[in-house]
Formats: sequence, structure tokens, C-alpha cells
Amino acid sequence: MRRTAVLVLLTFITTANADDWYPSKYGADDTLGAINNLTPEKVIEAARLVTTGKTYRLGVETGPTSPAYPPRSYSMTVLQLDDGTGTPLGSNKATGNDDLMNLWMGIGSQIDGLGHMGINHVYYNGHHASDFVTPKGLTNLSIDRLPPIVSRGVLLDITRLKGVDRLPSGYAINVEDIEAAAKAGKVEIEAGDVVLLHTGWLDVMDSDPVAFMAGQPGLGLAGAKYLAARGVVAVGADNWALEAIPAEDPNQAFPVHPELLAKNGVYILENMDTRELAADGVSEFLFVLGQPRFVGAVQAVINPVAIR
Repeated sequence: MRRTAVLVLLTFITTANADDWYPSKYGADDTLGAINNLTPEKVIEAARLVTTGKTYRLGVETGPTSPAYPPRSYSMTVLQLDDGTGTPLGSNKATGNDDLMNLWMGIGSQIDGLGHMGINHVYYNGHHASDFVTPKGLTNLSIDRLPPIVSRGVLLDITRLKGVDRLPSGYAINVEDIEAAAKAGKVEIEAGDVVLLHTGWLDVMDSDPVAFMAGQPGLGLAGAKYLAARGVVAVGADNWALEAIPAEDPNQAFPVHPELLAKNGVYILENMDTRELAADGVSEFLFVLGQPRFVGAVQAVINPVAIR
């Protein structure tokens, strides 16, 4: 009995140590994750990629008809800035409008912060939900605490690699595709990069929103581990959840999200409009994102800019 107990204990220790993911490699007190790989030198290097001055908006339009993961929604009310009766203000008869928004942060083009998804209620760097999640916002790992993300952007055009306009739903992009697309684009993925995947899936949003949300091609688990090991700051795609859906393992739910966010501190960018970049054959560019600083926010609607 005693020998069996020892063997069980050793098995438990081996299993536990095999998947240790915190403290983070950036330090036990770190709350920024892979953003630590951004440096002034990286920004200067990325800025040198600007040769034509052409800009690309990577965000999609966000509105009441935007496809969204249930029960997320969008609603706007326009209000007049006067005394409520329609009377102009002051001797100069000033009038105006204001808007009241009621929306989920995770709709349209968005950034997922490190407090978005974890493993069994544990999030990046071992933060338990009970320590930082409140009904009025996150007290740690929130979007408002992030610095601007300015770095080299890398587009991996998987559709061009495969010779198709759009990858099929459920297709998982893993190491072989990532390396082949990088080679085709004559780029090497480096620490501090923002990597975007072009799958062609965003076109489905325009033609059939129901099919768009029913599944998608996207990043596979091995691909996520590979990119995280390269030290990328963020990974995005032209779909609503970055990763392949259905998942490679049907028993798992959104496995790429906790792999990137919780285990590696890598941010996720969803619904990125990569179509124009892909059409122009762009493989690297200056990526600029000044995300809104909503205090306590888990996610945020964004419109990053690519410049080449």
C-alpha cells in the first residue's frame, strides 16, 4: 500500500509539472504578458517598413446587424444636447447630438485581453477569478492598462498558399501551414510581431451571417503553441474567434484561447479585415493599435491600422 501511494504521488507530481504555465516567464507579478516583447527598437524597425504610405483599416463596421457570439448585441440611441424640448442653446442657437451606446465589448473587430479566458477559473500568470473579476469590471488584466501596440505586422495568407479563395470551416492552421506561408511571404516570425491569418472567411459574414457564425477555419492548437513560442504579441484572423471551429478535439471548447491568453499572455484579435492586405500581396507592415482605455474591460472594439 505504501509503495502504491508513493507511485501515485510521483505520478501526480510528474503530471502537474508537465503542464506548468505559471508563474509567467515574464515574472510572477507580470500582468502584460507578451506585450513585454515590444521595445522602442522594435517600433523603429517596424516603422522602416513604411515605404508607400498606404494605410489599411483592419476593423470591420460594427452595428446592430454585426454577427456576434450569443447573446452579444449592439444598440445605439442618439440624443439631442439641449434642454430636452428641442430649444437651441444660447444666443447663438447651438444645437447638437450625442449618442448612448449599449453593446458588448466582444462584438465586431475586437481585442481579447488576458482576463478573457482561462483554465478552470485561473487566468494569466495564475490569477484566480475570485481575485480580480467583479461585476463592475476587472481589477487586474483589464484592457485599460495596456500600452499601445505598435510593431511589425505579419500577414500569413493561407488562401494563397492553398490556392483557394476561402478555407473550409473547421480547417486548422498549424505549424506546416504557418511555416510555408511565412516562407512564401519571405518573412520570418519574430518576437514582438503581430501575426494575422488570412483565411477568406470574412466574405461569408457579408453573404451569410448564420453560416459565418456556425463554424470557421482558424488557428489550430499546435499552431498557437508555435506562435507563442516565437514570442509574438498578438495573433488575429479574419474570423470571429481566431481558432478553428469545430475544434480539432471535439471534446474541447475554444482550446486556442486559453493556450494563448492564459498560458502565454498572447493577445487575440478577432474579425480582422485582412482582405485588402491580401489583395495587395502584403506580407509585412507597420501595425498600429491604440485600444480604448475602458476601465475594467475584458475586451474592446478596435480598428487597428496597417501601414506600408
